[in-house]
This record gives sequence, C-alpha cells and structure tokens, in this order.
Amino acid sequence: MKDFILKSVSFIFHPLIMPLLGLLFFFSKTPRYIPLHVMKAKIFSIVILTIILPILLFFLLKTINKVNSIYLKSTRERLIPLFINCIIIALILIRVLTPNEIIELHYFFLGILCSSLICFILAVLKIKASIHMIAASGFFMFAVALSLHYHINISGTIALMCIIMGAIATSRLHLKAHTNQELIIGIFTGFTPQLILLNYWL
Repeated sequence: MKDFILKSVSFIFHPLIMPLLGLLFFFSKTPRYIPLHVMKAKIFSIVILTIILPILLFFLLKTINKVNSIYLKSTRERLIPLFINCIIIALILIRVLTPNEIIELHYFFLGILCSSLICFILAVLKIKASIHMIAASGFFMFAVALSLHYHINISGTIALMCIIMGAIATSRLHLKAHTNQELIIGIFTGFTPQLILLNYWL
C-alpha cells in the first residue's frame, strides 16, 4: 500500500503537469480581466505543447531506444528530452505567452526555460537533478510571487504545496530515484530562476 501511494504521488505530480497548474492557478487568482476565449486558447495550447506533445515524443524516443522510462533515470537519457523541452518552452514564449500580453505567465515560463536549460547543462556534466522537484519548487515560487503581486492570502495553498513537495521528495527517495543531494539541486534549480525573474514583473 505504501509503495502504491508513493508511486502514485510521483505519477500524479509529474513535472509535465506543473506548467499547466501554474497557468490555471494564475487564471484562478488574477484580478485582471482576461476574456474567457483567451483563457481557453492559452489552456488548450499549453496542454498540447507541454503534455500531449512531450508524451508523443517520449513514445517516439522509446521506440528508437533513446529512453527507457518516463522517469529518465540516467543523465544520458535526459539529454534529448530536456533539449526538446527547451525548444517547446521557447516556442511557447514566442508564440503563446508573449511579454506584451500576460507578463506574469511569460516570466513564469521564462523561469521554466531557465530551469530546463540548467538541468540540461547539469545532465551534460553528468549531474542528476530531480526534475520533479524542479517543477514543484518553480510552481511554488510562482504561487508565492502572485500572492505578493496581487496582495492575496494563499496561505492554504502554500501549506498544501509544502505538503505536496514533501510527499514528492519522500516518494523519489523511497523509489530510490534520487539522493538527498539530487533533490536539493532540483529545488534550487526550480526555485532560483523564478526568484531572480521577479525583478522584471513583480
């Protein structure tokens, strides 16, 4: 039962869904008026580009024996998926979330791009960082930044995110997917770019 729960945590809070969660969180909290059709278009685009497309590309890479599992256990397996992810996020920044439209989301995804690039460089150097923790800590920092930006109380969300991040870390350790050091590297890789970019939109 314990193994099932911890495996479920890693699956449910997979890094692929974190960009979408950030987008949905922003739309649910922003006091700005954003037309419904614009929100639907952004959500649809992000689902296609950050979830469906990476999954299809994963199966392609698996078919040609470039990756073994969705968890990308070795640094060598990570290189191509991370490089592709950087291209996808760059495309989102250029075509979907431009800075003159929704600046908060633009910089959130710019932070994701920076984190992905750092993770890619680390993989080239054969240093493994937890992608789960990169995604979760990046979303956490963005949520905190939005609460400061709009002066809203999200203490419940922050507490829930702390619990979820703890559960993710526990899950990754229990499954022997990462060491403590790799989890810490992941947290800082996700957290730091979002923190630095606050200077440009907060």
